[in-house]
Amino acid sequence: MFTRLIPVLLLWLISTVVHAVSYRATIEDSNWELESSIFVCRLSHEIPSFGRAVFEHEAGENVHFLLDPTEKGHFAKGAMLVSEAPPWRPGLLTKAIGPVKAVKSGELDVKTDYAKAMLAALHKGLMPTFTTETWYGTPEYLRVSVSAVNFRNAYNDYVGCVAQLLPVNYRQVARTAVLFPPGEWRLSDSTRERLDLIILYIKNDNSVQSVYVDGHSDSAGRRLANRDLSKKRAEVVTDYFVKNGLSDDMVTTRYHGERYPVVPNTTKENRARNRRVTIRLEKE
Repeated sequence: MFTRLIPVLLLWLISTVVHAVSYRATIEDSNWELESSIFVCRLSHEIPSFGRAVFEHEAGENVHFLLDPTEKGHFAKGAMLVSEAPPWRPGLLTKAIGPVKAVKSGELDVKTDYAKAMLAALHKGLMPTFTTETWYGTPEYLRVSVSAVNFRNAYNDYVGCVAQLLPVNYRQVARTAVLFPPGEWRLSDSTRERLDLIILYIKNDNSVQSVYVDGHSDSAGRRLANRDLSKKRAEVVTDYFVKNGLSDDMVTTRYHGERYPVVPNTTKENRARNRRVTIRLEKE
């Protein structure tokens, strides 16, 4: 459906140019800045008198783009996103990327596929441009363009930043559950891989001060045996952490047997979810 509408939308966008209030950085003002770490890469661009444009690539996630206006009411109805030629490159065709919805805080949050299309356009010297129907409630259209001037050098640094991001972020490892087969406490290869990611993250984030390891079982068998089994499961995870470089002082190990199921032990699938060790990270 959207593909069939593209020619109509492009004609509409072209017709709005002469009746629009436009914001973009001039050649002299266009600048790109990179904030770089192993946790996040942010490539940002100031749009004078309007706000800020930011590509954000967080560890363990895909890139997205945020258009953050100083005044938040502009995009209540969303916007249409295209790539178009700058004024000094006339004759190049405008290409539709797609419609973008505003988030509750008033920004435009452009998801991965469109954000990648924007990066590709900027690398080619084109301007990703957002158009919406009203400007301050007037009949005039609002057009906001992201300048490609001085983009490529910053983009090269951005690519280097992305290459050294950690494979996971804090949200992805702060709460983890690893599962065990019935009666088992030894670590599987997949569990070791998951624990390795947690260890890697902790070693690189000094704000993580505590690790809580809690062993659990399902309700099959005798209660004392289940308590012992949950203890073995918790201890084997803690031992793996310590042997791979985490301080024994930061890890708290607990075991609970069958006392705290996450779901009722009424089916095979539910019992599988209850045979677990949970790992919880706490920052300072």
